Amino acid sequence: MHNAIKKGWAARGREWRTGWAFALPGLLLLAIVMGFPLAYACILSISSMTLIKPQFLPLVGFKNFASMIGDELFWNALWLTVRYSAVTVVGEFVIGLGIALMLNRTVRMKPVYFAVLTIPMAMSPISVALIWRMLLQPNLGIANHLMETFGLPRLDWLGTPGMALWTMAAIDIWQQMSFVVLILAAGLAALPRDPYEAAEVDGARGWQQFLYITLPMLRPVAAITIIIQLINEFRTYDLPYVLTKGGPGNATEVLSFFAYRRAFLGLSLNEGAAAAFVLLLIVLLLTVIFFAVLERSQSGEGRK
Repeated sequence: MHNAIKKGWAARGREWRTGWAFALPGLLLLAIVMGFPLAYACILSISSMTLIKPQFLPLVGFKNFASMIGDELFWNALWLTVRYSAVTVVGEFVIGLGIALMLNRTVRMKPVYFAVLTIPMAMSPISVALIWRMLLQPNLGIANHLMETFGLPRLDWLGTPGMALWTMAAIDIWQQMSFVVLILAAGLAALPRDPYEAAEVDGARGWQQFLYITLPMLRPVAAITIIIQLINEFRTYDLPYVLTKGGPGNATEVLSFFAYRRAFLGLSLNEGAAAAFVLLLIVLLLTVIFFAVLERSQSGEGRK
């Protein structure tokens, strides 16, 4: 008996060492690619380094965070980021779910529809921003030309403070919606057919099936989609940089662009790193909250 236990522990030890031996190269690569930049940014955020005085010492602790939090522009950027992310994620999900439901019912030419839908997603955000910037140009853009054709006045889509953020959000929804459609369409295709057949026997209509069968079963896929898109939107940088440079004024200065402007235009690398860390913490917190809500909903369904 004692020998059997020793052999069992020895086998587990060999498995443990073998597992770590296979995992170690990947973990080392992650530590180099992700860990080193993260540690460097952490040290930078508590240092006194600027582009004018490029040295870490003396360390100032949380002084950079306090200075940033006391800045009105930081809170403006944070509020813009929250509004922008909420509008884009909700828009992408609602429109994407509608298109995914239509594609789930479509039989003919479905591969063609999916191929067309992937075109915006396959384009880089920089190219998308450049294309839309030309289309929305106030004097020569085709958008204003079409509006004049229908007797509507020209609009300065990206130069009006009250319109620039929502124009940028619409462009973002146009590009990112393809990803949401593909994920939700895959989730819909994987749903079992038995509950729908039973609901049809009981006389449930389309909307009833959608509310009481499709949405509950699609909840895990929907939650993952929302989390991924929320993270993407909170760290968006390409569109505001190309479309508006954070303007007009600070109307489109989201938090990621605020960190860039503070670090490289304001010459304060330390405060820029602090702003980037605040953005990282917000994204991590949102991810934890969404996973907690998802786990609680699944455990509640399991008890039922």
